[in-house]
Amino acid sequence: MSRAIQGRGCLPWTRLGPYLRAASLPGAAGGSFHGKILGGDSFSLPRSCVRHQGGPQGPPAQRGSSRHGLDHLRTVASSDAIKKHQKSLAAWFSNQPSEERQFGPSFSLDAVHVDPVIRESSLEQILKPSPELPIRHQLQRSSRRVISLQNLFDADACGRQVKNVVLYGTVGTGKSTLIKKMVVDWCHGLLPRFELVIPFSCEDLSHSRVPISLRRLVTKKYQHLRDVAPLLGASNLKVLFILNGLERLNLDFRLAGTELCCDPSEPIAPSAIVVNLLRKYLLPEQGMGKALRCALPGQALNQRASGGSFSNPGVLLASIIVTARPSAVRRIPGKYVGRYAEICGFSDTNLQKLYFQMRLSQPGCGGEGSGEQENLLEMLWRNLERQNQIAAACFLPSYCWLVCTTLHFLYFTRTVPPSQTLTGIYTSFLRLNFSGEVLDSTDPTAVSMMKYVAKTVGKLAHEGVMSRQTCFSEEDLRQCLEVEMKTESELNLLEVFRGDVFPFFLTPCVQPGREHTFVFTIPAMQEYLAALYVVLGEKKTLAQKVGKELSELIGKVSEDAAVVLGIVSKVLPLRFLPVLFNLLKIFPRFFSRLSGKDRDTIARTMAEELFKEEDYYNDDVLDQINSSILGVEGPLRHPDEAPDDEVFELFPIFMGGLLSRRNRALLEQLGCSIKNLAALEIAEAMKKTVIRNSRKGLPPSELMDYLFFLHEFQNERFTAEAVRSLRTVNLSSVKLTPLKCSVLASVLGTACHEVDELNLTSCNLDAGSLRTLFPVLLRCKVLHLQLNSLGPDACEELRALLLHAKCAVSDLRLSNNPVGVQGARHLAEALAGNRSLSRLSLLHAALGDRGAEEIARRLPENQQLQELNLGYNSLTDASALSVVEVAKKHATLDKVHLYFNDISEEGKRALHSLRMERDGVRALVFLTAGTDVSDYWSSILSTVQRNLPFWDRERVRQHLALLLRDLESSRRQTGNPWRKAKFLRVESEVKRMLAKLQHGTP
Repeated sequence: MSRAIQGRGCLPWTRLGPYLRAASLPGAAGGSFHGKILGGDSFSLPRSCVRHQGGPQGPPAQRGSSRHGLDHLRTVASSDAIKKHQKSLAAWFSNQPSEERQFGPSFSLDAVHVDPVIRESSLEQILKPSPELPIRHQLQRSSRRVISLQNLFDADACGRQVKNVVLYGTVGTGKSTLIKKMVVDWCHGLLPRFELVIPFSCEDLSHSRVPISLRRLVTKKYQHLRDVAPLLGASNLKVLFILNGLERLNLDFRLAGTELCCDPSEPIAPSAIVVNLLRKYLLPEQGMGKALRCALPGQALNQRASGGSFSNPGVLLASIIVTARPSAVRRIPGKYVGRYAEICGFSDTNLQKLYFQMRLSQPGCGGEGSGEQENLLEMLWRNLERQNQIAAACFLPSYCWLVCTTLHFLYFTRTVPPSQTLTGIYTSFLRLNFSGEVLDSTDPTAVSMMKYVAKTVGKLAHEGVMSRQTCFSEEDLRQCLEVEMKTESELNLLEVFRGDVFPFFLTPCVQPGREHTFVFTIPAMQEYLAALYVVLGEKKTLAQKVGKELSELIGKVSEDAAVVLGIVSKVLPLRFLPVLFNLLKIFPRFFSRLSGKDRDTIARTMAEELFKEEDYYNDDVLDQINSSILGVEGPLRHPDEAPDDEVFELFPIFMGGLLSRRNRALLEQLGCSIKNLAALEIAEAMKKTVIRNSRKGLPPSELMDYLFFLHEFQNERFTAEAVRSLRTVNLSSVKLTPLKCSVLASVLGTACHEVDELNLTSCNLDAGSLRTLFPVLLRCKVLHLQLNSLGPDACEELRALLLHAKCAVSDLRLSNNPVGVQGARHLAEALAGNRSLSRLSLLHAALGDRGAEEIARRLPENQQLQELNLGYNSLTDASALSVVEVAKKHATLDKVHLYFNDISEEGKRALHSLRMERDGVRALVFLTAGTDVSDYWSSILSTVQRNLPFWDRERVRQHLALLLRDLESSRRQTGNPWRKAKFLRVESEVKRMLAKLQHGTP
């Protein structure tokens, strides 16, 4: 490909439809003046100037001079109009869809673009029957020539000038994006072949039922071209017409269906304009037009209609490029097409890598620095090089967008707007690619493409989820796609679907041993479509289907019967007529009650799938999505090794997400309607079950999934009721990314109740995480923040938390965090002003003597603290004793933990002599208390046992050896056999821990 990368760029699948539906471009609003100039035939002066062939008015020299002056004025006006047109088009096509602004940084059209592979094709190859499903055609075809976008109108192999080009591809290959890029390139002077480019949306043209001339159509859509439109067909202006989305138009190239028209001012149907443009009968090449006008009418008609040409080929003035799905290509007879070109997507993995690099390396895709971006790209590239399924998915440029958008959602989302959900990303992704298109515009049922997908592929996806199956044989596909095909119309729709849409959702499996099976392009898409299948109510029993059809039939009959009975009752006042009328209404009413049971089934399915016990100890769903995109680091699985059980935990989450108001609005645009009443009834039906199951004490990863479900559901009242039942929230060992922190803050923020305990141990928190969770942390009584690498900057956030007037934290545990001296200073300031904290654990927090002195200096200002843990902080005698001296004078502090510190024998004896009844404080330094075992020996050893995996083993071994010697010494000093037994028990526990350390076991 001659130009794979452009300096200017665009999004991979933004459709032209939304941009071209308006009557005119921005800045081209019509007014009374505009209407007068362009209405009817009042704009006659330029036309007469162009077509003036001489006449009786004035001498030849005067007429030539006048014509020359008018031509000069016309040229200047046309040039200015085209410049305005270029500026307007560039501004219009640079607008990004709302999905792009919502799900990640918005890129201008001049920033990022990678051209897909385009291969030259032929009508024979398009119509060639395939023994297998069209998905096989995604593979590279090295025998076909690659052609660039700029060379589409080059002469063909026989040297003939190409006039019409058909650019086709399945859904998601980037047809509209490529056209959009072509228009922008022309606006920036990169397509000098054409002096004027006029893009039309076939969807827009299909909605027009009023006859209109070509010139009026151009000025209606592009008001800046009002001075140029009269020149169409009457000058040497080289024009390119772009017709995007041919499948939206019903074209009839038969003479009996579409009459010939060569006058650009003649009002005809928009589809007739397209047909005559493609016939080259409207705006023919220069020389050809004169020949057509001079020829006999019958001769011209037959010559052009049969695809023949005159001896004088003329100069090509109007070129046409048409984009279409494969099923619509055959609507244009081959004699009117100069070149067929197929968009083959990113069939080269290097193009995929290039797209990801350009997209994910943008400044808006990262936090501080580019380290995270580079690491992300490295993991993604390694997964692509493994020939993973994601490489097959990213064959379609649209899935590259989905991957980048999902990664941005997972990694670079610092705060989550209420409307930004994972379900919203997938729904918006489908809207960008399908935008409410009907599957086949020639079919009278006009079924929307997405509705058809939900009924067919959704059924396949749902059966796979229920049987925990991700690979499907061709027999499985036939069972879901063809089993109910009964009519010719249904078979035609299936044929269109297989050729245009099927490759978008399913692709051949690349795993060894499964080459003849199919999988969903992106694993999460299977769960999304299964959820859509259920939520739309497509999952029905035979009785439900028959009952619905019968109810609709009787309902229609009852309406007609009501009219008849109303007339008869006036003539024959029979008393039984009202009774008969009411009987006709019984069955529809009865069925409407039964339909409520269907919603109960949806709610029950959602609740059961959400709390499946076999999925309790998997990774949370966000980590699962991350692994599906970036892969799992480590050796590849052997082909003969038994695979892990498939997990479908996104299925119920997508079901909840699809019921949110925003997603229902998007689905409505796709032709998939979910009524407000249905969503309300489903929510009410599952409320009790969901809340009851959430109280059972879910594992951390499952609880994170539950919170994410509530976020996706986007029902604030439902979420508030569900969250109030969560008094203890345990998310220990769940990696809380910025996204998860935002979800946690958003969900728990719907209710204002106090949380008894929030366990965020080993959750990869940082200062930013604490900032995001600040409103939630304020309402927590017991707060576990151990093992989170929280340094001084995080302690600064904790200072703000503890000094807040509404802070409810009474127990703060910061063990195994690099708090340091500066962090101790922040916490000391917090202690001085806090009024709620009673327990503070700074075990193994790298305080040192200076940190302990900072705590001791501000400790007298505190009035509530009861227990302080400064164990394993390298404290020496002076700092330890200074803390104890302050503790003696403290009104409430009665327990200080000082074990595993660098305290000398003299210091130990001084601390050993403390008595609770005399000094008012107890220092926990030893496992002994004089000639008896300390009451806190079990607490000290359990603390050591829990932290062994995170502490320096050699240092712990030294401290345990000192404790053991102290135990043995105290045991020898006592003569009480009961106490000796207690000493021996504690010694055995210490010896067991030492043995584990020696053998390297935790």
